[in-house]
Amino acid sequence: MKKISILGLFIFALLSFNSCETEDDVVFTTQEPEGFVFTNSIQNNYILSTATSANLGERFTWGNADFGSPTNITYELQRSVTGDFSDAVVVSSSIGNEIAMSIGQMITVATDAGLDNDPDTPAPNTGSFSVRLRAFPGDNGSGTEAFSDVLVLNVELLESTGSGPGGAMIAELGVVGSGYNNWGAYADGYFYTTDMSDVFVSYVTLVDGEIKFRLNNDWGTNWGGSGGTLELDGANIPVSAGDYKITVDLANLTYDIEAYSWGVVGSAWNDWGGAGPDGKFYYDYTTDTFKKGIRLMAGEMKIRFNNDWGLNYGDTGADGTIDQDGDNIAVSAGHYLITLDLNAGTVTIDDAASVFGVVGSGFNDWGGAGDDFALTEIQEGVFYGDIVTLLDGEIKFRANNDWGLNYGDTGADGIIDQDGDNIPSSAGPARVWLNTNTGEYSVLQF
Repeated sequence: MKKISILGLFIFALLSFNSCETEDDVVFTTQEPEGFVFTNSIQNNYILSTATSANLGERFTWGNADFGSPTNITYELQRSVTGDFSDAVVVSSSIGNEIAMSIGQMITVATDAGLDNDPDTPAPNTGSFSVRLRAFPGDNGSGTEAFSDVLVLNVELLESTGSGPGGAMIAELGVVGSGYNNWGAYADGYFYTTDMSDVFVSYVTLVDGEIKFRLNNDWGTNWGGSGGTLELDGANIPVSAGDYKITVDLANLTYDIEAYSWGVVGSAWNDWGGAGPDGKFYYDYTTDTFKKGIRLMAGEMKIRFNNDWGLNYGDTGADGTIDQDGDNIAVSAGHYLITLDLNAGTVTIDDAASVFGVVGSGFNDWGGAGDDFALTEIQEGVFYGDIVTLLDGEIKFRANNDWGLNYGDTGADGIIDQDGDNIPSSAGPARVWLNTNTGEYSVLQF
């Protein structure tokens, strides 16, 4: 782990006074708010990873600032890299008493502070930044203001385990829109780098709506377009629900959206397609493979493209090598992590894997109405699944459709606890992340 001290501790206070006069000549004189401090506890260290950028990093809470006049108070959460707030940036504002800061927002500040997650560079991956609150009467931010105490947050960017075999890494470009994340309700969909510097690819599940492409989850630089042509600040791109591969060429300002999904089909899963869609694979950029966590019945299976027999793979000779239109693959009942490597032309079926899934009144009547919604371990300890349709109720995570190992969230702090409290769920579609390395999870609804 690379370490360096970036910020020192500091004390900063700014007081100003003002007065206002009503039309009836009743004068209210503002005064310094007493007890205007953060009331939340902070962690000793915040572990930040791009895979969990949409998760809650910290929820900041505070007591009311009383300026001695009957007026609404606006609060701004500010962050600073330098520590003296000469570089203050507003994270968010509220007229309430809490503001949440996501892991993605923390990563942005950490990057501004000079941190990175590349173990091969001299830049550190640990450091700190500061936050404070600014309070002012009314909503225009002029005149009287006061500042809270300062919190110094120690952060650590989880070091990259390396890019994929072809050098693929998560790109700054992302998918945003009503067709993906309700125009930024949570982090944009990932694009990955390719062997061409200006060409990026995304494997993404969309819903009916519209999308655009933007840098760093921010509208400062974004592209829309039509007919395969992109332009800066261009028109929204209509999309239909489905699984897609999106390719963007920023050098030539072009894009391509094609239906793209590999899935498990067979008597061991969905009665060869007669009992529902194929079991969808998820992309792992670190290995340039497609993976699927799944519970299979005793029977046979194959892998096919876009839920169609036009392109399908079996394994003639049972040697782990995929063969187009090859023999069915025999499997026993159990939980598996299946890895499809199109580069090497192989399929690996690992029966030693733990397949975590979503269970609860918010999905399958606590297991009484069918299997849990299986998540796929796309990287070690990182499980993902979309799109699961939830119900109003409660959910938990458990391994292999069994209560022997299960996680809830005691305290509703976004951190899993073994045998913890049920997690409330709301009706609607969701994307689910579970990171057993860091204990974080997210249920992203839109």
